Amino acid sequence: MNVLIVDDESKARSLLSTILKENSAEVTNILEASTLLEGVELIKNNKIDVLFLDIEMPQYSGLELFDFISIESVNFEIIFTTAYSEYAIKAFEFSAIDYLLKPLRPNKVKEALEKASKSLSQNQLQQRLLELKNSLSSDKFSKLALPVEDGVLFVKLDEIYVLEADGMYTTFNLTNYRKILISKPLKYFSDLLEHKELFYKPHRSYLVNLKYLQKVVKKEGTYIEMENEMRIPVSKEKKEELINLLQDLQ
Repeated sequence: MNVLIVDDESKARSLLSTILKENSAEVTNILEASTLLEGVELIKNNKIDVLFLDIEMPQYSGLELFDFISIESVNFEIIFTTAYSEYAIKAFEFSAIDYLLKPLRPNKVKEALEKASKSLSQNQLQQRLLELKNSLSSDKFSKLALPVEDGVLFVKLDEIYVLEADGMYTTFNLTNYRKILISKPLKYFSDLLEHKELFYKPHRSYLVNLKYLQKVVKKEGTYIEMENEMRIPVSKEKKEELINLLQDLQ
């Protein structure tokens, strides 16, 4: 496996290179670049399998990669490395593009490399990168990338009725009465979606899309009735908050 590390800090490149050599027998060749443009030249002239790309660099950010190469020409996995940039991290999670937080830890690097190795055999890389590019250019994330058995499934936010906790899994209740079980806890998706205007958590086990709210019933406790006929309980401490929220939306 040929790896390219693009980072303006020589110590960071050296540390990552050492971690890769010590933790992966698959890595046979490591190239390094201190700027994005140097990295672009190496990409054009070498076969790269995995690119570790720093975000915060002088002159050009790692997120500007696609200003210099087309998404269609990318046939390698990209793992972004960053010390901060919460907005960018949200974009990576929405599009299922991997990232590592600095300071880098050997176990996390190893996990990311193993994931990248598996992903190389899948055909959805360009689609994931396109979703990332769209996400970074707008704060209106329109699709959510869900890890499924045979790859990544992109679901429009408008297709989501209700997310329901199922232990460490989450059941997606979608339009046309479709259901998908995803191997991530509800909290993961709550953190991504709860601050979106129409997504609301009326109960610790549910996240609902208020676009499909049909009725609020104040009988034998309070519950929400959705357009797909699901009834979602509203916890006592959330009842007043929900009423105020619905008034604000009106």
